[in-house]
Amino acid sequence: MASDRIARFWAPAALLLSSAGSMALEIAAGRLMAPYVGMSLYSWTAIIAVVLAGLSVGHWIGGVMADRSRRPALWSGRVLLLAAALTFLSLFILRESAGWALGAFAPLTAMSLLAMLAFFAPSLAAGVLSPLLTKMALDAAAPEPRGRVLGRMFALGAAGAILGTVASGFFFISWVGSYGTVLSIAGLYAVLAAPVLAVGGRAAVVAICALAAAGPLVFADLRSPCDAESSYFCIRVDDAPSGGAGPARVLALDHLAHSVNARNDPEFILSPYVQLVDEIARRRFVGDRLDAFFVGGGAFTLPRAWDVAWPDGRRIAVEIDPEVTRVAQERLWFAPSDRLEIVHGDARAALQALPRAPLFDVVFGDAFHDVAIPQHLVTDEMHAEIAARLKPGGLYMINVVEAQREPPFLLSLALTLRQRFSHVELWIDPSAVTPGEGRTTWVVVASDEPTGLDRIRSRRGPNREWRRVPTDAMLQVLPSEELVILTDDFAPVNRLMRHVLLDPSLVE
Repeated sequence: MASDRIARFWAPAALLLSSAGSMALEIAAGRLMAPYVGMSLYSWTAIIAVVLAGLSVGHWIGGVMADRSRRPALWSGRVLLLAAALTFLSLFILRESAGWALGAFAPLTAMSLLAMLAFFAPSLAAGVLSPLLTKMALDAAAPEPRGRVLGRMFALGAAGAILGTVASGFFFISWVGSYGTVLSIAGLYAVLAAPVLAVGGRAAVVAICALAAAGPLVFADLRSPCDAESSYFCIRVDDAPSGGAGPARVLALDHLAHSVNARNDPEFILSPYVQLVDEIARRRFVGDRLDAFFVGGGAFTLPRAWDVAWPDGRRIAVEIDPEVTRVAQERLWFAPSDRLEIVHGDARAALQALPRAPLFDVVFGDAFHDVAIPQHLVTDEMHAEIAARLKPGGLYMINVVEAQREPPFLLSLALTLRQRFSHVELWIDPSAVTPGEGRTTWVVVASDEPTGLDRIRSRRGPNREWRRVPTDAMLQVLPSEELVILTDDFAPVNRLMRHVLLDPSLVE
């Protein structure tokens, strides 16, 4: 740095902004990994642990460099340039290593390895900066008390971490996507490096120019796997087989397919669990009117079908992500009708805002965070809100991804539903049951009246048959102490779903 006066201002600013970059990368990392491993407690744990490990090792290395270097400003610039390059390369490393890691290792190991390969090195480089910049600030601030300078630098580092977290989570990912966020972080590091490297000689200038020139050459091969990216999901739409029903498309959120719509016939339902919900509703409710509340919109498959089947009624679909609704309208042939009110927000809050009166014939739960249902949507308190708004004979139906045998979350959910509903039924598609301990999709039906059916054969759409599994018998497959009445105070969904969240078949 040319003078202590410049260093006195540049070092604190560089620490503030580099700390912001390191935390912004951590937030973006979760979104970047979602198309490959989803977003769960386990993926976030792996990412946070790797980033903190990188920062910790970087702090130690930076401390050694600060003691030994007589030119901390020049070294800070070089490290910033290295951080820019490593941050940029993380996009390619993640993409190129994902297939190999997910194919060679168990899910938890693969998550941790992917996070390590892509994000440890840029976090380490960011960690090296803090001791170097603090040493610069101490040297430039003399004779100011050293403790005051240290406190100021620590505070700036923490403030930068807050700034990066807020900027990435609330703004950058929503506006420019995870790829754009990472490129912005890399650019920030390069800009911070320029003032100190510009006085560091020709080699530094050549390095900056080379990095800038290389950018356009690799941008052509740099493309997000998402068709659209929101604050919540990586959204993709692909063509799907329709069994002769004409064009069909599937909606994928993060790494999982969620819904399939057929263009020509909204009542031709291709997803087995959605088809079962439709078949049960058609058997219970006849006439022209059906009032329904949908917890989750997705591709709006059932609202499309029920607008045709029941031309009268009040229906409300609550989808937390407006971008999902936009994609459903633009690419999945969903056309909202006057009979359907779309609410963007949390489904429980939307339900609780309605009068506690018999309003709906059906409440259908189809909201997921990864393959687990958000815990506040499966508690006894939530079920009380649902029961209070169902008409006599009304149905609450919810699909659950769980193990075929000994499913602890499914059984805990059934036990919890029995606190509010006199009849709780478990339905399964026998054709989707595979040998061993794999997962499948169950449909849980809760009501004050039984369906009165042991099996259901489809009347519309693909030819399928579902069977009811006796709830009492299922509740005996696990010891009672392993089951939990789910409440707002205690709903360990991730623990109960661990065997499914870490199922190798879920990763792509």
